[in-house]
Amino acid sequence: MRVGVLALQGDAEEHEYAIKRASEELGGINVDVIRVKNTEQLSDLNALVIPGGESTTIGSLARRTGLLDRLRGSIINGLPTLGTCAGAIFMAREVRDSVVGETGQPILGVMDIAVVRNAFGRQRDSFETDLSIDGIGTVRAVFIRAPAIIKAWGGNARPLAYVKHPKLGNVIAAAQENSMIATVFHPELTTMKIHKYLLEVAMDKQR
Repeated sequence: MRVGVLALQGDAEEHEYAIKRASEELGGINVDVIRVKNTEQLSDLNALVIPGGESTTIGSLARRTGLLDRLRGSIINGLPTLGTCAGAIFMAREVRDSVVGETGQPILGVMDIAVVRNAFGRQRDSFETDLSIDGIGTVRAVFIRAPAIIKAWGGNARPLAYVKHPKLGNVIAAAQENSMIATVFHPELTTMKIHKYLLEVAMDKQR
């Protein structure tokens, strides 16, 4: 199995480690991890991770390198994809910032979720909590300058977990639509359960 980690900006190395740990949990399946920086490296992937970082920078670099349209096409065509934090913003159909409103930033727009950037505040407002994720179990979730998923719509987009926001109430912390998974937290820092779930989705598509 070939799993790509988009490595334009963000914490690609931590995701690579989590994928390898997840493959061991699945009985040591053979997984090659490819750091994706150009369109050629998208070829023949079985799954993809879009890491956290700075969503505007990731989008701008993806457009500059020609990856934006290729990524969008691959995901629309069914490539199992996990987007975490900035990656969830990048995948969302609707994006706005908690302060400036509409951002106009380059996004993939492949997942029927609406995301608010910086919903929980600045770096000093980062926090950890336990989350119960549908179909996955309990994980320790790290929220760093976290966005919030405020809406998931359509027949296939569904929330997997919620977290309490001080003003917005319960907001969506993880969502899934077909083979796409989005989390507003950083699973790579505490658990490989989300990456294991991604690999299981990819294995199901290969059967």
